[in-house]
Amino acid sequence: MKIGVPKEIKNHEYRVGLTPDSVRELVAHGHEVVVETGAGAGIGALDDDYEAAGASILSDAASVFSAATMIVKVKEPQAIERAMLRPHHILFTYLHLAPDPDQTRDLLNSGATCIAYETVTDARGGLPLLAPMSQVAGRLSIQAGATALEKSHGGAGMLLGGVPGVAPARVVVIGGGVVGAHAITMALGLGADVTVLDRSIDVLGGLSARFGPALRTVYSTRSAVEQYVLDADLVIGAVLVPGAAAPKLVTADHVRRMKAGSVLVDVAIDQGGCFETSHPTTHAEPTYVVDDVVHYCVANMPGGVPRTSTHALNNATLPFALALADMGVEAALEANPHLMNGLNVAGGHLTCKAAAEALGLPFVDPAAALAGKVPAAA
Repeated sequence: MKIGVPKEIKNHEYRVGLTPDSVRELVAHGHEVVVETGAGAGIGALDDDYEAAGASILSDAASVFSAATMIVKVKEPQAIERAMLRPHHILFTYLHLAPDPDQTRDLLNSGATCIAYETVTDARGGLPLLAPMSQVAGRLSIQAGATALEKSHGGAGMLLGGVPGVAPARVVVIGGGVVGAHAITMALGLGADVTVLDRSIDVLGGLSARFGPALRTVYSTRSAVEQYVLDADLVIGAVLVPGAAAPKLVTADHVRRMKAGSVLVDVAIDQGGCFETSHPTTHAEPTYVVDDVVHYCVANMPGGVPRTSTHALNNATLPFALALADMGVEAALEANPHLMNGLNVAGGHLTCKAAAEALGLPFVDPAAALAGKVPAAA
């Protein structure tokens, strides 16, 4: 199979779909890889490094899309990239369709087969291709929040961990999954006063066992969210409903009543955000202020640390990319139900149920869409 790696074009996105090491593995399996010139510059991978790994370097994205059957990216395709997709293409990348009707429409119209990293599952019910970026984003959320708390960045002027004789900042993490656990790790490490809210007793129990009495665990109810958010200096939104739009747990009324100079970091912004006052921002302009509360809502947080993020992502995605290339898309998906769960668009049909429900569009069974056996009513 011929595999293409375009340069990411989202604002301040420096990650790349394949590292030279991953290219070498694909080439060793007998596949051809074409890479857009400069695609790896953000992680310090030069065109020469890709050529040494066996790839061919092409001058622009249009050439990559034209030459390749499978396109491997990091972020969802932008409008100019979506216009290059054709029915023979396999797109393997993050998609986050639920809050993005324009992208969904374009992918459906393209006829391409689109597999989303974030909905691929594993035998334990986890999301193995989302997990590495969730780990990065969770840790980054505390760095970003600590910076936003500085007075020069609009915050209250607090040091997250305080100093002897001065109380630390109060950090509230909403959601105790992968993002939340890694945010907790960083916040406790810096000496903050940390509370986590979640609706799973098992999750709270696991976090309590992992972090001990340094972490306050609270069952999440509307009353609990209100109580702890209004008292917080830094709130991390770490809620995930796989493939679906994130629930709005912090309302505009909560924000109006929060302390001036407090900070919200919405890690769920890729899925629409879990704060009612959230809207996507970029690394170029990461924050804005609503009712004296600083909001950090960068939609590609791990792009700020592309070397760490790209290598972590490739460690997880490479086995699946090899399976798709070695077996072909239909055989690979049919052989692995967890990879099949990653199929979001096929043959002009939406095959992710959560995204279909969020967007109010028809859902088609992924196996039926892949095989071209969709009932007329669909």
